[in-house]
Amino acid sequence: MDRLQSMRVFAKVVEQGSFVRAAEILEISNAVATRFIADLEAHLGIRLLNRSTRRLSLTESGQAYLERVRLILAEIDDAEALVSLDTKKPGGTLAIYSHAGFGQSQLGGLLSGYSQAYPEVVLDVTLSDRSIDLVEEGIDIGFFSSMQKVDASMVARQLGIAKVVLCASPDYIAKHGAPQNPEDLSRHSCLNFSHEYLRHHWHINTVNGVLDVPIVSKVVSNSGVLLREFALLGMGIVLRPSFSLGDDLRCGKLVRVLPDFDIGQVIISMAYPSRRLLSAKVRSFVEYVSARYPHPESDPWLA
Repeated sequence: MDRLQSMRVFAKVVEQGSFVRAAEILEISNAVATRFIADLEAHLGIRLLNRSTRRLSLTESGQAYLERVRLILAEIDDAEALVSLDTKKPGGTLAIYSHAGFGQSQLGGLLSGYSQAYPEVVLDVTLSDRSIDLVEEGIDIGFFSSMQKVDASMVARQLGIAKVVLCASPDYIAKHGAPQNPEDLSRHSCLNFSHEYLRHHWHINTVNGVLDVPIVSKVVSNSGVLLREFALLGMGIVLRPSFSLGDDLRCGKLVRVLPDFDIGQVIISMAYPSRRLLSAKVRSFVEYVSARYPHPESDPWLA
């Protein structure tokens, strides 16, 4: 028995004072309406309605039950209206996770534009380099790099392919010159990310394979933001994904060195738990971000 439907039929029969009129409004047959009430009374073990050929009346138990049923149905209708509204108008809190480096360099402008377009949405942003379970941690949308693991059940949309680039400030280049080949990096001050793989060598892809170039680190840090600041101050050559330095390259604050060499790439993707029945806030955010990255097979940060 569909308990909820039985409650709706019972309330409508009492409201209309007739099985026939209630059945017409609910678009069911009179026999089906009668069966719903009979099944409900059998389930409860009480008579809810007194029936005669001319009229219906509530029993004492039926009156008490009707009062509670009306409250229950009103709460359900309110809940359905609230959810239905959420599917149409973006609002509420949108929980966002991002790979720290991408988030620090790119989310400011991206989220500012979205917030202006959808002012009813509150943005709750978490930055981290650890891989997380979006569902387990209650996150609506995540931005991941290819160095992180994304659950295979997630819907993932690639945003772009960030080249790993070597950069320095014009002041640094003026004082120390630009390296002409990968081996020259050994004679320069390097601003290095504190990853064991990069601590003593930078790895350059060549036609003859990977070239491991010994480096001297002027600064080692786990903060890409700090390494960028040091590069802007002319302290050395920095190796970072293009998304963290693209704006500086476009305005000339930093200059690429060894631009013809392949140092690697980092794929950035947006992920969310499901394609089906997306809330308005998630759907609007996915559409907004996707529109700003129309060529996911390229590097939008070096364009």
